[in-house]
Amino acid sequence: MKGFFNKIIRVNLTEGSYHEEHIPDNLYKRYLGGKGLATHLLLAHLSPNTDPLSPENVLIFAIGPVTDSKIFGSCRYGVFTKSPLTGYYSESYAGGKAAEPISRTGYDAVILHGAAPYPTLLEISDTGVVFHDAGDMWGLDAYEAEEVALDRVKTSQRKAALVIGPAGEQMVRFAVIGNDRGRQAGRTGVGAVMGAKRLKGIVFHGSKSRQIANPELIDRFAQEILKRGKGDRAAQAYKRYGTPQMVSIMNLVKAFPTRYWSQGSLDGWERISADALLGECKVRSKACPRCFMACGKLSEVTEGRHKGLRIEGPEYETIYAFGGLCLVTDIKEIIYLNDICDRLGLDTITAGNLTAFAIEAARRGKITEKIDYGDVEAIASLLQRIARREGLGHVLAQGIVHAAKTWGLEDIAIHVKGMEPAGYDPRVLKGMGLAYATSSRGACHLRTTFYKPELAGIIDPEQIEGKAELLIEYEDRLIIFDSLILCRFYRDMYEWEQLASIVEGATGVRLDKDGLRKIASHIIDDTRRFNLREGLTKAEDALPVRFHRDPLPETGKVITEEQMERLLADYYRCRGWNPKGIPPA
Repeated sequence: MKGFFNKIIRVNLTEGSYHEEHIPDNLYKRYLGGKGLATHLLLAHLSPNTDPLSPENVLIFAIGPVTDSKIFGSCRYGVFTKSPLTGYYSESYAGGKAAEPISRTGYDAVILHGAAPYPTLLEISDTGVVFHDAGDMWGLDAYEAEEVALDRVKTSQRKAALVIGPAGEQMVRFAVIGNDRGRQAGRTGVGAVMGAKRLKGIVFHGSKSRQIANPELIDRFAQEILKRGKGDRAAQAYKRYGTPQMVSIMNLVKAFPTRYWSQGSLDGWERISADALLGECKVRSKACPRCFMACGKLSEVTEGRHKGLRIEGPEYETIYAFGGLCLVTDIKEIIYLNDICDRLGLDTITAGNLTAFAIEAARRGKITEKIDYGDVEAIASLLQRIARREGLGHVLAQGIVHAAKTWGLEDIAIHVKGMEPAGYDPRVLKGMGLAYATSSRGACHLRTTFYKPELAGIIDPEQIEGKAELLIEYEDRLIIFDSLILCRFYRDMYEWEQLASIVEGATGVRLDKDGLRKIASHIIDDTRRFNLREGLTKAEDALPVRFHRDPLPETGKVITEEQMERLLADYYRCRGWNPKGIPPA
């Protein structure tokens, strides 16, 4: 089928072997690529109730039919597995430059089985797989490991390295996979699965190119989007401010999670805002290939104790997690903590949430360690201990569910299915409550990005009637994004009509909105089936009790249990699932 290579490669790390498999056109017509194909492969190749950190778990890397094409926002790859953090479906995506070398190997997906007998660096190309000994790389931070990996694999072709840091090696359950010195496949613990397989990194390179069905259509479409993007206010805002622009927006609507979810705004938020970043640091915009938004920010601290420190970031979610939840009110110190997480290979959202949770535990006398809000060095030390599973860090390395149970603080722990929410408080943005509750990977903001229509006035944040229907339309459209593997920040430019043009141009298949939504429905039903077979019940499609019980002091708002019950019932009904949340056979 045009737009695809019609093959995958399966690598057995235990045996040091590999083989290719043909993928028939009918699977691409049902699922497209990316998330759709990977979800099918996950169901096919992973037995139910597998321990996520055992050799029997599989780790899948996937790309889409527009990867390495002229489509803007297409330079991303996806990682799929069973999450060691939640025990359920895991998907994670990253940008940067890595997707194109992955595509040029000539495979639509790579499936890793088993576990290597010693620390290993994989080299995957269009000519096969090479297993390199990585014993000398074990223990390196993510930046060092990426540099060594790229140097070790000798080729004149463009190459990309995906690596883990010490947190992944220690199987910290929210470890990430990094690429391009600061881009992360985060959340859900994909880096821990890689570490459990004794895989320090993978280097991809090749010379294959996919055959596009209608290059003229793709060229014309890309030119039209570029022209539109030059005058698009949202695109210009991303280029100027990046995601830190959300700090001011969320504080003004009083939905900025603060002091471990006990407040909706932060005193002094201006000191960690986009303006503070631009004013106090040397900042340069950075774009992924095939992108004109350049939302990435290369930030250098120009004065103070961290002078000379340079990172890509910080993103809004990192600022909320350490700035809001932990009350670190200096953008330069957040950059410092961001750098620690990136080098260690820790997800910053979960790391910030767990740090704030530990602060609450200390304040309540549940632990003896001295750590408090705003104490940057104590927070930095804790991050190091988490990555190395030392002392208090060993408890937190196993995730919020384990830590809350260990310390008897389950009533204050904030998570859904074992994963913490992003920086949008559902007591204000009710649709985000439904998004967090129903996301297959835990409290995820990216499966729907429903904060956008609620903040933009497309639907009132307090409205319950009709909200599930609109959320599902957003979710379906973004499932197609993930099956093509497109950047979320093009969501306002790629509506259903544009997605249909992309699919037709790449694959030659003509689909209208209903046809695309049918594909999305197949995929969301399969992700649900995966979770159900792993033990998920309706009871886990729920928010933490604090969101129902504890009003935000600035507004007095909660999201009531009755509101959530109505939203969830509407969601199940609109999905065609039964009242227990089970899709039709």
